[in-house]
Amino acid sequence: MILLTSAACSACFALHFLRLGAQTGTAMCLVSVMQSVVAARWIGTDSRAPWVAPLFLASSFVALCLTLATWNGWPSACAGLGSLLATTARLQANSQTMRRVFLGASSCWALHNTLVGSVFGLTCDLLTITALVIALVRGAARRATIAGPSAPLPGAA
Repeated sequence: MILLTSAACSACFALHFLRLGAQTGTAMCLVSVMQSVVAARWIGTDSRAPWVAPLFLASSFVALCLTLATWNGWPSACAGLGSLLATTARLQANSQTMRRVFLGASSCWALHNTLVGSVFGLTCDLLTITALVIALVRGAARRATIAGPSAPLPGAA
């Protein structure tokens, strides 16, 4: 359900960026819609369909071509890199690794949104970055709790 919601959000952002004239952002959001729908259906917690990774690789090539075709300087570079990082994140099996890579993607999109003047997009990115940082900290704390207390240092009382 989260990935389908993500696809819907990406579709809305595609329309938003289209109205702003941010063509690369529009194109990258459309690639994201496709990837999110595929990930929601064919990537599970324990496995993924064998054709998903090659499809995501091909869609990354399409994203690169679209980035070049709609090139507008730094905004295009940020949207293209953000899309590439988001693609990489969607393929991660480990949730903490996925969050770290999405943090990089969201940072790229925050810069893109600053450059194209999308206050709405920047607000969403800052909320996403905040949520990712909180989830990363909680995940690290949970992992430390599961690992148990560490042994005291020699000579410590």
